[in-house]
Amino acid sequence: MTDTTPYTPPKIWTWNKANGGQFANINRPIAGPTHDKALPIGRHPLQLYSLATPNGVKVTILLEELLALGHTGAEYDAWLIKINEGEQFGSGFVEANPNSKIPALVDHSGPAPIRVFESGAILVYLAEKFGAFLPTEPAKRAECLSWLFWQMGSGPFLGGGFGHFYAYAPIRIEYAIDRYAMEVKRQLDVLDRQLAEQPYIAGADYTVADMAIWPWYGALVKGVLYGAGEFLQVQDYQNVQRWADQVAARPAVQRGRKVNRTFGEPSSQLHERHEASDFDTKTQDKLAGA
Repeated sequence: MTDTTPYTPPKIWTWNKANGGQFANINRPIAGPTHDKALPIGRHPLQLYSLATPNGVKVTILLEELLALGHTGAEYDAWLIKINEGEQFGSGFVEANPNSKIPALVDHSGPAPIRVFESGAILVYLAEKFGAFLPTEPAKRAECLSWLFWQMGSGPFLGGGFGHFYAYAPIRIEYAIDRYAMEVKRQLDVLDRQLAEQPYIAGADYTVADMAIWPWYGALVKGVLYGAGEFLQVQDYQNVQRWADQVAARPAVQRGRKVNRTFGEPSSQLHERHEASDFDTKTQDKLAGA
């Protein structure tokens, strides 16, 4: 369906609660909490409040990769935040992230809790805290951070832009879909050219740049995100395809993508993660068979 009705913006914009598509019930033009609700705190110093959207998966992948390296201090509790039910607007979550977006991390390992919000900031914080997956040599560090922030800047075109108008908007608008499809394909071409020269995004080593980009663009080229693989002809980006498969084969990635996941095969869903053993005993298929 294509909307061809001319639209003239009014002099003053007003909020129409019904005009938001699939996520209209959680979108609003004001910040702050809508209700009082404290966040739970588990026994580990790192407390993650999240959902397995691409931005949430970035952080759980890094935490599982850190644990795989032997960083026991990276043990964490991952609490499920149901954004479709507005849990991100609870007073405790807003205190952890005044922007009311997942993920949010609170580090209780020091004398006072430290909150970290925005997925890119969380990746940098954890990588620096544990001295892993973020190069220290200046040129390599700059390259890695450049690609990390490339994703942070590019993601809204893929998510809120293309994804919204292609998959979630109440009407299909040809101009909007074409505009964002063009930009997403340009981004895929940027990645494909970069990955033609090296195995990982920022060079020879696997870094937080890969962890940030893979849940978005890796899922896109494997046909998972928005079901838009054929529309965008993602098979053409062979270097991105190779890289996406390479990252997906990592055991820590396979674990991380399950955490706080509430959709897909029951065996892929671990709604909350508090111990490493939860992967063996508390995925939804295991709980259903208990």
